Amino acid sequence: MSNNVSGLPVGRGLIYLVVAGATWGTAGAAASLVYRTSDMGPVSLSFWRCAAGLAVLYAARLLTGWSGRSRAATAPLPLGRRVGRAVATGIGLAVFQTAYFAAVSATGLAVATVVTLGAGPVLIALGARLTLGERLGRGGLASVAGALTGLVVLVLGGGDATVDPVGVLLALLSAAGYSAMTLLTRWWGRDGGADSSGATVGAFAVTSLVLLPFAAAEGLVPHTDAPGALLLLLAYVATVPTALAYGLYFAGAAVVRSATVSVIMLLEPVSAAVLAVALLGERLTAATLAGTLLMLGSVAGLAAAEARDARAARRARGDVVAV
Repeated sequence: MSNNVSGLPVGRGLIYLVVAGATWGTAGAAASLVYRTSDMGPVSLSFWRCAAGLAVLYAARLLTGWSGRSRAATAPLPLGRRVGRAVATGIGLAVFQTAYFAAVSATGLAVATVVTLGAGPVLIALGARLTLGERLGRGGLASVAGALTGLVVLVLGGGDATVDPVGVLLALLSAAGYSAMTLLTRWWGRDGGADSSGATVGAFAVTSLVLLPFAAAEGLVPHTDAPGALLLLLAYVATVPTALAYGLYFAGAAVVRSATVSVIMLLEPVSAAVLAVALLGERLTAATLAGTLLMLGSVAGLAAAEARDARAARRARGDVVAV
């Protein structure tokens, strides 16, 4: 059972995560268009995504005055703890993104996606059980298994994937970074001191600093014949699947059980597949349809169970049930 003391209703946290996962799925299509219009490399794109996303988030924080702090928290965390949390989350985010890009380069998009996103829920479920005492139950385990099966069918259904051991290890490293980021966010959300806005800004600042030397070595300023289109694409990547999506992700991940978070975020390849069929002219295959339906069913089942448990816990405490 999740222990939500952050003040954000679990139902709203689930909605935040669904939106975040769906918008993450648009980043791949935007990135492919960036590569078509310029010679920007993946590490440089990741750096500019985080650096520009940081600027958007910080500006929004200043303009709106929204801190994202929990209502249960009575005072801001000490500076040292805030810095420590930002460093830990930022390093996890940097490992997650950079190792994934490297895995794609080594073993291809399909295998890298399956290993990274498939290992994530397993590592997170184990970590949440050992460190947070969160139990999935039989229904939760069935939902995770169904989601992972759908992921494999969706991504590998074409049958043209190749496996490289180094790429698989890099994808597992990426999954470890993602798992650490998710578990830490959930752990901090349980103590009532969560500041989702500040956590997102801090994580992006650390990630940008970590990626800067690698992006500089790859080339920070790309060559392009369409600078206007490139700037628009980078602006989209920085705002929607980055600033918006990660802001919602960190807020939702603080109140929703970690394993549920990891399964909901599997909506990323689903939205990417839908986008590819609807806008990029790719063919709708039986594997795409079957994998999508399996994953959507698993996500819906696990999210419904999470919301039901949260309502039951509120009723047991005599609270007003909020959505």
